[in-house]
Amino acid sequence: MVNETDVIIAGSGVAGLYAALNFAPDVRVLVLSKRELTLCNSFLAQGGVAAVVDKENDDYRLHIADTLIAGGYKNDLRSLEILVNEGPEDVLRLYKEMGVDFDRDEDKHISMTLEGGHSRRRILHHKDSTGREITEKLLAAARRKPNITFLENAQLVSLTPEEGGYWAGLLTPGGYRAMTCSYCILCTGGIGRVYPYTTNSAIATGDGITLAHELGARIKNLRLVQFHPTAFAAAEGRERFLISEAVRGEGALLLNCDRKRFMDRYDERGELAPRDVVSRSIMQEARRTGSEKFYLDIRFRGPEFIQNRFPMIYSRCLEEGVDITADLIPVFPCQHYLMGGIDVSVYGDTTVDRLYAAGECSHTGVHGLNRLASNSLLEALVFARRTTYDISRRMRHEGSGVTAPPPPPPAGGRELATGYRTAIRGIMQRAWFVLPDYGAAREGLKQAEAILQDLRQGGYALTPDYVEAKSLATICTLILREVMAEQAG
Repeated sequence: MVNETDVIIAGSGVAGLYAALNFAPDVRVLVLSKRELTLCNSFLAQGGVAAVVDKENDDYRLHIADTLIAGGYKNDLRSLEILVNEGPEDVLRLYKEMGVDFDRDEDKHISMTLEGGHSRRRILHHKDSTGREITEKLLAAARRKPNITFLENAQLVSLTPEEGGYWAGLLTPGGYRAMTCSYCILCTGGIGRVYPYTTNSAIATGDGITLAHELGARIKNLRLVQFHPTAFAAAEGRERFLISEAVRGEGALLLNCDRKRFMDRYDERGELAPRDVVSRSIMQEARRTGSEKFYLDIRFRGPEFIQNRFPMIYSRCLEEGVDITADLIPVFPCQHYLMGGIDVSVYGDTTVDRLYAAGECSHTGVHGLNRLASNSLLEALVFARRTTYDISRRMRHEGSGVTAPPPPPPAGGRELATGYRTAIRGIMQRAWFVLPDYGAAREGLKQAEAILQDLRQGGYALTPDYVEAKSLATICTLILREVMAEQAG
């Protein structure tokens, strides 16, 4: 027996696309996208990708030191050394082979900016839409490869392990479909939609982490959620667009409700302190002043610089009625990133055979307690590539063919109860936001467990909405269990 495909990659962000591109031409790769191919967190990444490519003015040891400081020295040092030492080659490959258009200075050298927590200018960027530029160029390169195929609007809802691979269950516009694969790489992104407000895209519901958990994979440090200090404080909408770290890197000032700087009250690094420090400072300042009104001020850089350096942020703010060349930018912390996830080795393999993970849904340990700005795209590139090493090595020595019959298709069921996702988001915002509330966490865990039990046992029909609701309830439950265990310990 020969499986229908060698590798299924769930997710079409930077991690998924870069993994696909690193396989040999004779490896059949299927990339699944839950919705359209460009709806992913990678596409929304603004600031850039951190890498030591300027060896004269920077050093690997400095990048490691900055990452350790941001991560509270709880980083996995082996993974971090791999990230920092191997990353520059992957980043330059984007530039030289994939045609990624990193900004350049007047001498045509790659231009690098500074972001919070970095001691050197090492952030390569494309204006303020670096993630979009990288994703589009990787997608174009992958489309040219005959061994890579894409399936849009295909939600991976089950993996049934068998000798020789998996039966993968997919929900597609044409209905449920089962197919065989030899290996699976989960690149399903983050968990942002477990909160009421997030910078994440609509697909970030933790499906891959939930699927891995249900298969018995080890999930680690899921409570380590990063809140970005400067999301645009929109009056409406669940998805908050980011005011990039690079805006502060270029000198923007953070102001309180009185239009006064306040960061020096909390940290000597001021506006360029790491994200968790700035977020906590904002919340403490909000308590001190009794106001949640905060602003960024970059007006002093002038219209020409602002519009050229931050065209996307300038345009998005204009849509909200804010001209950042003349007006203050209203900001407030919201959920942004997950440091924990599916625990993996330095080659991306999980504790479940033939199951791999890369990108935000994975836990490599490189970020420690808090991710340093612009290390996420770097992590996605380096460890996605490394998953292909291990899978390719195994393929040379192992036969791959699922001989077991497919599992039965899902039975029908009743319509999903309304309000579960809203309830979960409310629990998380009350219990585990920037400054946690352990009493709310204890009560919220009971509510989340009850919701999850009903979703698992309530006889609901297998639909995309049901899968996402179950994922959010699972993520909420796992996070709050970790929170309570940590407090008890």
